[in-house]
Parts: sequence; C-alpha cells; structure tokens
Amino acid sequence: MENAAVKTNAVGRRKEAIARVNVLPGKGDLIVNGMECDKYFVRETDKIIVRQPLRATNTLTKYDIVAITNGGGISGQANALRHAISRAILSLEPETKDILRKSGYLTRDPRMKERKKYGQKGARKRFQWTKR
Repeated sequence: MENAAVKTNAVGRRKEAIARVNVLPGKGDLIVNGMECDKYFVRETDKIIVRQPLRATNTLTKYDIVAITNGGGISGQANALRHAISRAILSLEPETKDILRKSGYLTRDPRMKERKKYGQKGARKRFQWTKR
C-alpha cells in the first residue's frame, strides 16, 4: 500500500496554543487558519520553525497541510504547529521516527506559565519589605 494515498490528523501543543492539522497527499501547500503560512506567520523565525519537520524528513513537496491553531501567541502557535506536523508525518511514515526524535520535534515542550501566588504581585514578584 502506498503511504502517499493516506490522509491523517494530528494535534500539537505548546504553552496555551493548540494546533490541529490535516495532512493530505499534495504538492506542499501549507494553510494555517485559512491563510497561506507565510502570511499568517510574519516573523521569519516562526516560518522556519513550522517547516523544520518537513525539511528534516524531505517531505516539503509531498503533502498538503491544512492547520487550525488557537490560543496563546503567534510563536507558541508556530511551535504547536511544528509538534502537530511532526506527529502527522510520524503516523504516515514511521521510518522517520529516529530523525524526528533526535531533532526534538516529537517532544511536547512542558514549560507553562507559572501561576500568580496569593498575597503577592505575581508568580515571583514580592511586595517590597520595609523595616520601619
């Protein structure tokens, strides 16, 4: 059975951002929230981050990707999208697991915002102590 004829979905997360992707056989189109990827992600860094798993596995022109992202900021969404694309590629092509794992694209980044503590200004900030 040819892997290119298969369609798959995946979910990626980073901070408060969630990305859901549908990967279809195609010519390399990347649509995010109804817009072209390069129009949605303005910063060059975010554009590079999103395409990293595709470049690592040589599948830039093999699949069309339609993504829906919400929550968090633009950079968090870019990282969530990278995570989702990596998971989708893994389900389509299991032989790419070593490449994706060594690059760190399959690992969900666990860092989250620390909660504000009661009686204080923020997560770490404390009120100034006065002696008199």
